[in-house]
Amino acid sequence: MTETNQAADVVIVNGQVHGADASAGDATAVAVTGPRISAVGGGEILDLIGPRTRVIHAQGGAVLPGINDGHLHFVESAVSEHGTLSVGSHVAGSWAEVVRILEDAVPASDGWIRAHGWDEAVLGHGGPEHVFGLRPDSPLVAYDQTGHQLLMNETAARLAGLDSWAGGYPDGVVGSFADGRANGLLVDAAVELAGKVVPQLGDAELKECIIKHQRRLHSLGITSLTEPGLGPGGEGLFGGSSATRSLSLLADLAADGELTLRINVLLLFSSTGGANENDVRLGLAGDLPGSLRRRGISEDLLRIAGVKIFADGIPRSGTAWMSEPYETPCGHNHGSMVIAGDSDAERELELRKLITRIHDGGFQAGIHATGDATTDAAIEAIAEAQGKNPRDARHYIIHGAFNGPESIGRFQRHGVGLSTNPAIRSEAGALMKKILGAGRFDGQQPLSSLLEAGVPTNIASDAPVTSPDWRESVIAAVTRDTTAGPGAPGDPERVGFRQALEMMTIHPAWQDHAEDRKGRLAPGYLADLCILEKPIVDDVHALRGNPSTHTISNGNLVYSA
Repeated sequence: MTETNQAADVVIVNGQVHGADASAGDATAVAVTGPRISAVGGGEILDLIGPRTRVIHAQGGAVLPGINDGHLHFVESAVSEHGTLSVGSHVAGSWAEVVRILEDAVPASDGWIRAHGWDEAVLGHGGPEHVFGLRPDSPLVAYDQTGHQLLMNETAARLAGLDSWAGGYPDGVVGSFADGRANGLLVDAAVELAGKVVPQLGDAELKECIIKHQRRLHSLGITSLTEPGLGPGGEGLFGGSSATRSLSLLADLAADGELTLRINVLLLFSSTGGANENDVRLGLAGDLPGSLRRRGISEDLLRIAGVKIFADGIPRSGTAWMSEPYETPCGHNHGSMVIAGDSDAERELELRKLITRIHDGGFQAGIHATGDATTDAAIEAIAEAQGKNPRDARHYIIHGAFNGPESIGRFQRHGVGLSTNPAIRSEAGALMKKILGAGRFDGQQPLSSLLEAGVPTNIASDAPVTSPDWRESVIAAVTRDTTAGPGAPGDPERVGFRQALEMMTIHPAWQDHAEDRKGRLAPGYLADLCILEKPIVDDVHALRGNPSTHTISNGNLVYSA
């Protein structure tokens, strides 16, 4: 498969090439000329080596399309990994260890202690009792692994005025002790109360975090991602890392030639609760949607793709809207959507208005839905908008939950995509099985059935909720192993490695409206590749010991081990 006989800029030889068109056969070499792949094949590719060609010897390692994470909070991950203190399960396996780390922490120059990563699925309940009384000398905020909860100490809670909200917060929870005092726990929409008082990082600090994290992702072989939510609705989330200024900073990096990741951005006009048509109407009528185009930034580098909607919360906090009640600990609770409205009917109507507004505005809707009732309501809203104004919008559900084959049929009939997260299912399995019950848990993420039905499905990390290392997502999709136990060998929803790879390359390219130019190793496609140290073998767990040695983005070598 050769597009030109001229000498290539880069030739990769002696590789195990995956993601090539069938006509390439058992390809071992790839040639790159400028920003595009110019040839894929075998020994004949050596003819494209000239005196100035960079030759990369894969030494038998796998050569893959650049990994495209369809749902990775890039700026939030950058800040969590490079701008906060870690209290994740890899360093703190108990609340006592979390306390020790926070007690020893040195406050930042603004006096605050910022931490990230505690996980109730690992540590159990009791966070407020351990954290609220710590460090009276400094305000302290500790964000959880999911991004839907945080803890503040008493000093920070006083600054945020949490006692005045202890009786309740719209679409969120302000935790309280038995005597009614706020205990520093904020859940879902209430996390924005912390955003009002936690100082944002300065531009220079934020840029440093972003550049470091870009290098980190390239070292994993990642060349593309979807940043699912930047804008005015993100001002109060994770220290403002999802705010409008983060998009402006990414645009500055793109204009200055410092951005080497391809990033598709969903705009966020409302926070994690209270999404409404008016916010979206005003947001789409403003300057933000056209801001990148006015600066002449290539859409293949940094693109505003659509709008993010938080339609519900998450099951572990009982805020995902389910058709059947939770098993534990929520009793008869079904949860509800967090869309604006005083009843389920009002919220469904508002969701339809929201999606129609996004659809008619020419944008894509990415809808956070973790309950099966929310998923079905969102798909029906998409179907209504598409029916009135047919176009190739590629709206999609983020995370998703299913109520049998009927749910998959709705995806298929209405052309709705799915971006879901096997690594989250894997890591939270024991807790989720208890909350949902075995039947609903086993029906989570029916990947094989979705693919068989032709539903465009990608698997993504949702970092920093899980590691951005794509290998973990692939392993979880192939094995269906979770903390609740190993995946059954006969589980019909397991997928093979090739399918899982496509779900992190060509399928998210569909989500990006870019499947004609990225996600495959074929002549004319964008030259985004990663090379692994070893070949792919039958045991998918071996991926963990198979690091990236080189990453090429847009024809440029952006990482070399």
